Amino acid sequence: QVQLVESGGGSVQSGGSLRLSCAASGVTYSRNCMGWFRQAPGKEREGVACLDSDGRANYAEFVKGRFTISQDNAKKTMYLQLNNLKPEDTAMYYCAADQRACGRRLLLPFGDNNGANFGYWGQGTQVTVSS
Repeated sequence: QVQLVESGGGSVQSGGSLRLSCAASGVTYSRNCMGWFRQAPGKEREGVACLDSDGRANYAEFVKGRFTISQDNAKKTMYLQLNNLKPEDTAMYYCAADQRACGRRLLLPFGDNNGANFGYWGQGTQVTVSS
């Protein structure tokens, strides 16, 4: 059984940084696709970044150069480093997992991915950025 637990959210000022963590259990790390998504009040859920078991990543355009996705297989934990945060980054951030390779999710604009092709989700962690 796959379980995902996020942590690390908080409130920061514009330009600040946070590191989100996603502790995963039950995930087959040799073949999986892990992702971060976010949803702001009144908006659709949108993809932020994904990472495959070989370390290949894809980012939404609106976070390129500011956010970095990574994972520590030994700790079974995925991370999202958020730098140069902006007020428009305020949202609930969710960790997601899929027990299939990322495939085309590494090639297509990840900001357009609404998470429908990820089967497992965490409970979310809130990120609030003030101006």
